Parts: sequence; C-alpha cells; structure tokens
Amino acid sequence: MRFQIMTLGCKVNQAESAGLASVLTEKGLTQTKITAEADVLIVNSCAVTGESVRKVKQLLRSLRRRNPSALLLLTGCWPQAFPEDDFSGADFVTGTRDRAALLSWLSEALTQRASQSGQQITPYRKGDAFSEMPCADTTRTRAFLKIQDGCNQFCSYCIIPYARGRCRSMPLDRLRQEAAALSAKGFREIVLTGINLGFFGDDTGCSIADAVEICAEQEGFIRVRLGSLEPERMTPELLARLSRCDKLCPQFHLSLQSGCDSVLKRMNRRYTAAEYRALAENIHRLFPGAALTTDVIVGFPGETEEEFAETLAFVREIGFAKVHVFPFSQREGTRAARMPDQVPPPVRAERAARLSALADEIRSAHLASRVGERLTVLVEGEKQQNAQTFFSGHTPEGTLVKIFTENCEKGLQNSLICVTIKGYEQDSLTAVYRSGEEEA
Repeated sequence: MRFQIMTLGCKVNQAESAGLASVLTEKGLTQTKITAEADVLIVNSCAVTGESVRKVKQLLRSLRRRNPSALLLLTGCWPQAFPEDDFSGADFVTGTRDRAALLSWLSEALTQRASQSGQQITPYRKGDAFSEMPCADTTRTRAFLKIQDGCNQFCSYCIIPYARGRCRSMPLDRLRQEAAALSAKGFREIVLTGINLGFFGDDTGCSIADAVEICAEQEGFIRVRLGSLEPERMTPELLARLSRCDKLCPQFHLSLQSGCDSVLKRMNRRYTAAEYRALAENIHRLFPGAALTTDVIVGFPGETEEEFAETLAFVREIGFAKVHVFPFSQREGTRAARMPDQVPPPVRAERAARLSALADEIRSAHLASRVGERLTVLVEGEKQQNAQTFFSGHTPEGTLVKIFTENCEKGLQNSLICVTIKGYEQDSLTAVYRSGEEEA
C-alpha cells in the first residue's frame, strides 16, 4: 500500500505530517510523491485564513479527480475549528485532536476496503494532555520536534485557539527522552516547534529555557533552534538564561503583526511597539549578530494610511532579516471578521505590495552584508540547479546557503563546515567549498 501526505500551513503541521508518515511507514505502507499511484491520500489542512480553507477545498477536488479510487483522508485545523462545514469528497475526516482515530479508521478501511465515509472530531477541553507525534526527517540532519500545542491568547484575527485548544506542553522527562533518542539517531540540529512556543511550560511549571537546556545536554546535537515566538514571553530574565546556552542558534522569529500601537490593541496583541523595540535591542545585546525575522498583517480592520505608515517605519527601523507579509483575511469565527471599517481588498493588496517591497530591500541588504564573510554551515543535503550539483544548509542565524563544490565532493552531508560567502540570490547566500577546507 502506498500513501501520500499533502500539508498546508505552518511548520507544526509539517512536523506532524512527518510524524504521521513515520507511523504509516512503520505499519508497512510506502510513501510516494506521485498522486496517481497512491492508495491513500491524506490532506493535513490549515484554517488560519479563509484563503487557506479555499486552498484545501481546491486540493480535495483535485485529488479526487486525479485519483478517484484512493482513500481520501482529511485532518488538521480546518475540520477541528469548523466541524459543521461541508467536507465533501473526503472518505474520513478528523481534526487535530483525534490522530489515533485517523489511524484506526485507515487500518480498518485498508483491511475491509470499506467504502462508507466517516467523521470523528472531538472538541478540546480544559486540562487535555499534550499529544505526542513522532519526529521524522529523512535527511537525518535537522529534527523538528513539537513540544507545545494550543494557544490561550485569542488574538482578534486568529482561529487557532479553536483549532488547537488551550496551551499544552510536553513534560520535561518525556522531552529529555525524545531529545536523547533523536541525538542517538544522528541528528545534528534540533528545532523546537509549537503553536505558541513561548508559552511552553505554562501548564507544567517550567519555561522554554528548560527545553533548550535539556536539548543542549545531548552530545549529538551541535545546534538547538527555536521556532516562532511571541514577544511578550521573552523577558529579560529568560533571554539572559538562553544567552548562556552556547548551542542555541541566534535566530529569533518574533511575530510583530503591526508596528502601530492602536492596531496592536485592536488585534488584542499583548505588547506595544516600544516594548517590541526594547526586546529587539536586548536580543542584539545578548546575541551579537542575531537575526530577527517576523510576520506582519496589513490592512487590518480600521487601519488608516497613517497607521500603516507607522508599521512601514517600524519595520525599516528594526531591520529584520526577513519579513513575512500577509494582507488581512477575514476569518469566519473571529472578532476581527465582524469589526467595522473593513479595509477594501484592493487597499490591503496594495499595502502588502508596498511592505513586501520594503521587506525585499531589507532582506537583500542583510544578505549583501554577509558577502565575503566566513560562516559556518550545517550541510543538510545535496541538490541540483541548472545542471549544477550543490549542497545546502543553514547558518546559525538561519540563512540558507547554497554551497557549490569544485570537485563534486561527497560526504559533506551532516557535517559542519566553514565557507566563504561569494554572493547571494533572492533568498539565500552562495559559497564555494574546496576539498581540504577546514571543518568547523
């Protein structure tokens, strides 16, 4: 039996899909990238915007048309947040809370070739335990480990608390076991992920620093990296503690969403632009050369041209290494969708284009500043571009580097090397590695 998993949405979804693939492989199924040859098609959905759901529906129709005989399973945030929606085309539907139900139904369906459809979507409840998902990464270089799920914040534009439930954390003893197992498998870097990662430990009496320190104890890991963080949880005390961990990568993805206080208040964000600025300054003081990346929503209800100008100025001032720009999307079930003074879609698009242009300018300046420098890169794999073979990997600050070799050296994967940066492309640096150059 062959299966294919298609994932939409965030890195947590991607990590969970990789874990699900690992479970199915252990059960004897074979993963394929070819839709037409799959016996089982699984869609791990996103519901963060209305556009996200539209893409899921489009994908379901396309899959059913391309492979009508396959079992089609839908899981993820969309059905969890909107269990009464029409999921036409899917043979079985479950949310983010019932992964075991998906596996159970699939096992029965494969055994009996059942044709009837099914659905199991259980609401989250206060006190739910953290649900684990195996970690999988075919490169055996970077392991993405989900250690936190859920969100308590209820930002006015966000459906995630309804799709993921309240904050839940992996217990520290279990995290220690998972980290040790991944280290023993040969992973060199561990990336800690979560829906609201900065809230790790709120329910268990610890903090994200405890998780980082546990992972850093594992001899096999040379790097520990954090996923997306919320600014209000990154206190001076926490940052000072994190700065003492030599293995922690100096990359911080801190969601901004707006550089204007009045917009932040309408969004129900729990910080001001001044507090965010102070946080950025503290990070650069404690982590020299750190890269700050972020997300920004433009065209939020009521956003005036003057408020948008404040965001433009703030993004330029902070000098992010990378900015993900999103035009506001009305998400059914959120307060923002019902707010007055909705910004017309053409204005949202125009502002997104202006901020994206600024983000590209800042990104190019950031990449250009690294040309000529000697950087360490953890090599993750071998790829091809225009008939040229190259290796790819990331710097500690999270920048992708394409490494071209003169003599097609083998065996670089999973190694930490020093390279001289020769140039940059749209979203990556380029370097040349010569045999005999020092390893980091």
